[in-house]
Amino acid sequence: MQRLFPACSNRLLLLSLLLGLSILPLFAQTLTEASPESVGMSTERLQRIESVVQDYVNQQRIAGAVALVVRNGKIVYYKGIGYDDMDTKSPLKRDAIFRIASQTKAITSTAIMMLYEEGKILLDEPVSKYIPSFKQPKVLATFNEKDSSFTTIPAKREITIRDLLTHTSGISYAGIGTKEANAIYAKYKIPSGIGTPNHKLSDAINLLGTMPLIHQPGEKFSYGLNTDVLGYVVEVVSGKSLDEFFRQRIFEPLGMKDTYFYLPASKAPRLTTLYTQTREGATIKRVAQGGSSPDFPKEGGTFFSGGAGLSSTAYDYVIFLQAMLNGGQYGGKRILSPITIDMMTANQIGDINVGARKFGLGFAIATEKEAARLPISVGTFEWGGIFGTTYWADPKEGIAALIMTQKYPNSYGDLSDKFKVLVYQAITKKNPQ
Repeated sequence: MQRLFPACSNRLLLLSLLLGLSILPLFAQTLTEASPESVGMSTERLQRIESVVQDYVNQQRIAGAVALVVRNGKIVYYKGIGYDDMDTKSPLKRDAIFRIASQTKAITSTAIMMLYEEGKILLDEPVSKYIPSFKQPKVLATFNEKDSSFTTIPAKREITIRDLLTHTSGISYAGIGTKEANAIYAKYKIPSGIGTPNHKLSDAINLLGTMPLIHQPGEKFSYGLNTDVLGYVVEVVSGKSLDEFFRQRIFEPLGMKDTYFYLPASKAPRLTTLYTQTREGATIKRVAQGGSSPDFPKEGGTFFSGGAGLSSTAYDYVIFLQAMLNGGQYGGKRILSPITIDMMTANQIGDINVGARKFGLGFAIATEKEAARLPISVGTFEWGGIFGTTYWADPKEGIAALIMTQKYPNSYGDLSDKFKVLVYQAITKKNPQ
């Protein structure tokens, strides 16, 4: 119960139940702005966020960032800091739209769990039940760097839906995966999911199913195109495109009005400028590379990458996080059961580690080791995107927060850790446990 109602003490919940008071209105509430002091935080201390981010802007380490902090269902900090365009000095507005890349993964994982709840799939079913090209998978045995040729051995078992959700399938990433996978995927033109609007998800995933795995299924955590495969599973099982499924089943019910694979023309001007970094460390605008335009969200297309394709705002995404903290419901609309969210945010990889974290079904999960490194609570679930966006949700302290920049590659990734420290140091009263 505490997980679902982090703002309530045990005494208040018990009193409500004994008096027969309805607790459903808590679920029906939508996010509203409130004073930090009303939820046990300090306005003065939260201002340190702007000071630190502005320092990064002044040093031209980033152009700007949007930071948003929610506690116990109240927005206590929400600002655009710095510039959308460093050349024109146009300010970064807080409703700016960002390329959220791998933050797409949590939404695709949610779609899969919705189908799981409807009895349409099971987590330990083989993926080949829905995508036949994954039948009898092979594992990479030898690799020739000269021509990217390879040999394989049979996998010990088939890949399951659970393997995909936990990134333990052995599928790697195009472009940012292992050396061998980068070369093999490039040779066979497997897309990464970013900047390839004219591809088709069905073609890419069916071809991926014939590629060798980099290790045996379930053996270890390997970040890869797993969630793109899950996106195609959603399409096969639901009979809808991933874009349609997201829109009809998640975005519209939750009121996420600014989240898209491809932006409508009316919202395209709000897309933030994408920056990159020179070898000398200077921040400059990113230009088209390898046929991929930084403005791919404006281009329209037919490829819906479940692992990296969405663009969104900080506000839209925090609605999704708040729905997770609310046990699967927001604004009176339920998309998942709280029991399912417990599964998604629990360790699903056993003794395997992801740095100092574990991994659930679509989220990294903070362990005691991670909670000793940063002030987040054990059980906090989180991830981010390659263009400089980071989010987390802490059920214990009722925190949902994001900081969003737009720069890749970027050697200043320490800002996301500093942001976590800045949020938690502003807490003046811990939530009752």
